Amino acid sequence: MTGSAKPAKAIIVGGGIGGLVAALCLHRAGVAVEVYEAAREVRPLGVGINLQPHSVRILHELGLEHELAATAIETAELIYVNKFGQHIWQEPRGRGAGYVVPQYSIHRGELQMILYRAALAELPEGSVRTGQVLADFGEDAQGVHARFVDRDSGAEVATARGDFLVAADGIHSTVRRRFYPDEGEPKFSGRILWRATTETTPFLTGRSMVWAGHDNQKFVCYPISEPARRQSRSLVNWIAELRVPLDSTPPRTDWNRRVEKSVFRAPFESWDFGWLSVPKLIDGAEAVYEFPMVDRDPLPRWTHGRVTLLGDAAHPMYPVGSNGASQAILDARELADQLAAQTSIDAALASYEAARRPATGAVVLANRKGGPDRVLQLAEERAPNGFANIEDVIPRAELESIAQSYKQTAGFDRDTVNRSAAAK
Repeated sequence: MTGSAKPAKAIIVGGGIGGLVAALCLHRAGVAVEVYEAAREVRPLGVGINLQPHSVRILHELGLEHELAATAIETAELIYVNKFGQHIWQEPRGRGAGYVVPQYSIHRGELQMILYRAALAELPEGSVRTGQVLADFGEDAQGVHARFVDRDSGAEVATARGDFLVAADGIHSTVRRRFYPDEGEPKFSGRILWRATTETTPFLTGRSMVWAGHDNQKFVCYPISEPARRQSRSLVNWIAELRVPLDSTPPRTDWNRRVEKSVFRAPFESWDFGWLSVPKLIDGAEAVYEFPMVDRDPLPRWTHGRVTLLGDAAHPMYPVGSNGASQAILDARELADQLAAQTSIDAALASYEAARRPATGAVVLANRKGGPDRVLQLAEERAPNGFANIEDVIPRAELESIAQSYKQTAGFDRDTVNRSAAAK
């Protein structure tokens, strides 16, 4: 770190996507890292996510280009349709849209394992520790300290000291709760998501993302497996979403629980568009998991002394616009860049927050308003019975403006991404 008396050391709480990318970026910036993950074993869990080009650029710079290309689908296009399957908006994505790097759709667990393998290969042995839960942390004249307990027994298993602590411990962050004890549970949107994967035959290009419906009922699907595509098959990640008559967040113990398809399938029974059958995708899933759509209000401050937040601990957001994981990756890179550039850790943490907190807060608020998905609701409000020509309902200029505005808010408009790539 420029101007520092000795190499810095970071304690990273959380070994998810944000925590592992932070560890890799910080390591390359000359910062020693120790990662503490609560899960006993890092396994390929979860369903699909999207990686926008601005985050893919960072992963490529970490040397993960070939693994991503071998595993993930290089997204070709994004299509919005109404509840009848009529096209509202369609645009190329990634390199097909002129970006110098791809957009990827990938199984979250596969990305987690790619990052975990990279961390084990690049970091000193013992740098990533699993099954260890943060019990307490603090700061003194020597830096930060943290105490960790065994996930199962609760017995103390480790104490750590470092120059600063990065909380990448998710939407239920222990660190965030310490600084904001009255914040309460995440804010429930009134909508429930049912998530699963189904192996089927490819639809459209075989690399298409589809958003269907409107605010009260939505279905999202996209393929996430390049190996399946090469075998002329498609492993499709899908999300069914319904507005429900609930006035509070479902209990945390019910989050991500397995449910029967009968809980939500009936409203989608007629959603067979010919080129895509929503009922068949639902029926083809082996297991479906329920999750409330929640976020948290943007914070007035992330950094308290030598402790700062990153990823979902800092800015959990609705899964709108395919941006959650990407924003965590951007956090990680910004933090590493500032630590490499600034003359002190305190200045670096302040510059990191100044760059990322307003930017991510804007995305959180944009997602609450629907982000680019607003075109679905506009079509529903203006043409609830369908349309012959979408431009009679929503002028093309309005559609283009919504799409471009969100890309600029989230930081992945083409010119910005390509300029950033050229500068490296």
